[in-house]
Amino acid sequence: MTAPIRPATAAEIPAVGRLIARAFDHLPQNRSLVPDDGVRLAVMAAFFTLLSGSAREAGAVDVIEDASGSLVATAVWFDRTRDLPEIPDYEQRLRAVAGRWLPHFAALDELFEKHHPQEPHWHLAFLAVDRTHQGAGLGSALMQHTHDRLEAPAYLEATNDDNVRLYRRHGYADMSPFDIHLPDGTPFFRMWRP
Repeated sequence: MTAPIRPATAAEIPAVGRLIARAFDHLPQNRSLVPDDGVRLAVMAAFFTLLSGSAREAGAVDVIEDASGSLVATAVWFDRTRDLPEIPDYEQRLRAVAGRWLPHFAALDELFEKHHPQEPHWHLAFLAVDRTHQGAGLGSALMQHTHDRLEAPAYLEATNDDNVRLYRRHGYADMSPFDIHLPDGTPFFRMWRP
């Protein structure tokens, strides 16, 4: 039985950011953005917290917790069926978060902006499951929770073949172009669910 899915509270958003950073730390995309192992988790947690806080206001941030009350899975969505409000002071806040890695994050923003679909949709920005809870269906449950309520298409950028296979099982199809790349060649894979 899957644990209950509920919206994250405002106070939980930093914990959501830390969960995503830990779950994604092994990914080449995170290593491309922040190559320094000594600071990557802190920088990425702050970055994911910044975006998740915005999504909570302009979409949805759903979470699952374990028996001890610790967050173990999250889905962060932006509602792009309407104009997204700008994140207040985004450039200054990103500069403060990214530090010397700011050019990497600016390249990421540019890449995603260039390839983002124009059709109204919901954007699954992050789907993260704590690595000790992966394989238990939590990510699928979080996706289905939102898919069941959506009356619009959904879009995401996958990070690897395993994720692509998961998303295909949930009705996502490859877009053209499918793979888009950061300046160092690190890929993301664009997918769309009608």
